[in-house]
Amino acid sequence: MSQATAVKNYALVTAAYWGFTLTDGALRMMVLLHFHKLGFTPIQIASLFLFYEIFGVITNFLGGWIGSLFGLRLTLYGGIGLQIVGLVMLGLVNPEWPILGQVVYVMAAQALAGIAKDLTKMSSKSAIRLVVPKEADSRLFKWVAMLTGSKNALKGIGFFLGAALLQGFGPLYGEMMGFRLASFVQAAVLAVIFCTGALLPADMGKIKSKVAFKQLFSKSEAINILSAARFFLFGSRDVWFVVALPVFLYDTLGWTFMQVGSYMAAWVIGYGMVQFLAPQLLRSYRPGHAPKARTIQVWTLALTGIPGLIALAFMANWDPNWVITGGLIVFGIVFAFNSAVHSYLVLAYTEDDDVALNVGFYYMANSGGRLLGTITSGLIFQVYGITGCLWFSMILILAAGIYSLKLPDPTHAPSVLPVGD
Repeated sequence: MSQATAVKNYALVTAAYWGFTLTDGALRMMVLLHFHKLGFTPIQIASLFLFYEIFGVITNFLGGWIGSLFGLRLTLYGGIGLQIVGLVMLGLVNPEWPILGQVVYVMAAQALAGIAKDLTKMSSKSAIRLVVPKEADSRLFKWVAMLTGSKNALKGIGFFLGAALLQGFGPLYGEMMGFRLASFVQAAVLAVIFCTGALLPADMGKIKSKVAFKQLFSKSEAINILSAARFFLFGSRDVWFVVALPVFLYDTLGWTFMQVGSYMAAWVIGYGMVQFLAPQLLRSYRPGHAPKARTIQVWTLALTGIPGLIALAFMANWDPNWVITGGLIVFGIVFAFNSAVHSYLVLAYTEDDDVALNVGFYYMANSGGRLLGTITSGLIFQVYGITGCLWFSMILILAAGIYSLKLPDPTHAPSVLPVGD
């Protein structure tokens, strides 16, 4: 593959991933804030995301297999197409339906969004591994690092965009029509991106030999252990970040939609910036300085006590605005290092021929952790509040740390920099 072709393919994959990421972040914030304002309880809101996470687990399990059989172009743009359908469905929800009917309908639309998210994420990250040649110059390696940080920055902007669309369209057209217009605008933007799919090679990521279904289950002990640690790590974040935190900010602290969306956007953008800098700070770009198993063990240990300290500060009746802000900053920095090292190790433990299968298996565990976090976030928050979510987060991080103790050191460095979540 020539460098010009690699650059073109990289640009197309990145544009597709960026466009999808913006709508994914906006959609999550819109659904959460809109239905909370309609009177949905935290448990009901969490249930709206239930199928989103469940189908994400299934998609990651099957997505790598499908991509290896039919090519990553099909899975990448198939994911974008499903996101368009999900956005249109959400725009057609009727507030006059019974609550149960609205919940089931939104869950179905979110199921499509969950499939779309993980098809797109798995495909783009696997494709980047393939479009960046091993012999390419340093500029291409820097572009891979840009994808890492920019994804989370754009997701943060998506949070802000979702809140801004609701607050902008709502007063002009009414709450429901504003929600519909916000959904349709995003669907139209993605439709433009969808049309660029024909420019990518159809056989990207397709392997010549037939892949047996049993190969979906990773045979690498290191990948299995890392995936288990990933499951608990991302559960620990989402148990207090997905439902509990925005509802706490809106209800307990009395913030507006824009304040909640902007605050969470700023956190995710900062998280992405730390991920972008993580390879340089950890010196993983220098021969002999790549992260080892001990690296993730140290960073997981550092993360373990942070949710507990935030919970203790709440219990001591410290100013909640300062507690949540300071705690989120520290948690975000340490969590970003954990995620970056995890994503480095999954590439270090796998071979090029197995990249789609192993990345899919690994992110299946990631989605499983998000599912656990989403369910428990609404449930624990409604019963025990934000402090209960934080204590459970600490328990999950401890479980991730115990699994990480079993990780071996990689035998070789991957050909690209980390591709964090």
